Parts: sequence; structure tokens; C-alpha cells
Amino acid sequence: MPTLFRLLTKLAILVVLAYAVMYALATFVTPRQTEIVVPIPPERLDRR
Repeated sequence: MPTLFRLLTKLAILVVLAYAVMYALATFVTPRQTEIVVPIPPERLDRR
């Protein structure tokens, strides 16, 4: 049982670290907002 407990402890630590990184990225990183213009050829708009 000690090896199972050790494995579960390491997995729990990895999960907590992953959530901490996701939280830090969501909290401290602000995305840049830019306007995107995509030209559409008239051929694609003609639906017969």
C-alpha cells in the first residue's frame, strides 16, 4: 500500500500544480484585442 499512496500523492501534486498554472494564466495574463478583417471574394457570396 505505501507505493499506491505515494503514486496517488504524486498525481495529486501534479493536478494541483496544473490547476495553479491555469489559474495564474487566467488571472495575470490579459489578451490583446485586435480587429480582424477577412476579405471574402464575391464568388463565394453568389449562391444560386
